[in-house]
Amino acid sequence: MKALLFFMLCFFLLNTAAQEIISLPKTEDNTITWENPEKAFFSPVWTTQVVTNVSQPTIQVFRPSPEKNTGTAVIIAPGGGLYALSIVNEGSAVAEWLANKGITAFVLKYRLVPTGEDGTAEIMTQPPETVLEKVSRVLPYSITDGLNALAYVRENAETYGIKTNSIGFLGFSAGGAVTMGVGYQYETGNRPDFLVPVYAWTDAQPVQEPKPDAPPMFIICATDDPLGLAKGSVELYSSMFQAKKNVELHMYAKGGHGFGMYPQGLPSDQWIQHFYDWAVSEKLVKLTTP
Repeated sequence: MKALLFFMLCFFLLNTAAQEIISLPKTEDNTITWENPEKAFFSPVWTTQVVTNVSQPTIQVFRPSPEKNTGTAVIIAPGGGLYALSIVNEGSAVAEWLANKGITAFVLKYRLVPTGEDGTAEIMTQPPETVLEKVSRVLPYSITDGLNALAYVRENAETYGIKTNSIGFLGFSAGGAVTMGVGYQYETGNRPDFLVPVYAWTDAQPVQEPKPDAPPMFIICATDDPLGLAKGSVELYSSMFQAKKNVELHMYAKGGHGFGMYPQGLPSDQWIQHFYDWAVSEKLVKLTTP
């Protein structure tokens, strides 16, 4: 019953969300060719709505009501192994929750590995070394898309009622790798004010020493992640801790991988509330009167 209600919610969000979409600038690379157009569909392999073959990066805006607007913004990078984007469970459903809390949310479609008819089927059948090789070629462009999204939001902060020093970046799995890459490669104009890697794919983006002015970080993962990502999340926490940076880690005993906004009846279902509570305590989000 929970699964049915969740997928009904996904369908509702996908079809009723305000379609305020902005194209981001992109660099061209003649070594990567997208022969197939961007495709949105329900993946029977992953049993969720996905988008594949993204070659033009965009962000979709989810605005809070004016009376709730806190002035804080979050750019959301869905996961999907860089072969797809889990566009509802780790995208629009997250954005709707945040907007209801007064946070302006931007769902990022970053560039993906070019695929055929079904990218979710391809990533499940290709050898891991092939997947990583293809991902390593595209990930630098995906990270650039994340940095460009940050620059756009900051440059247009007044338009969206956003404070220029309250713009965060949150990403899941492969989107978590993009989040980490953003955290390692930012410059003055596209520096995130906080980072939220959620079961980040640290095999694709290895942990590095944080920058001297690294922003606060809130890390989320599950010990029983079947992809073994708990270890990388601990390493990420340790790198921030050893550099004496502001960091918090929530490692749930159970949750698996890719839980996003999908309800499992586990403590990990509350991760987004825990993130919000942390953001309020860090004064990254200002409480508004109900």
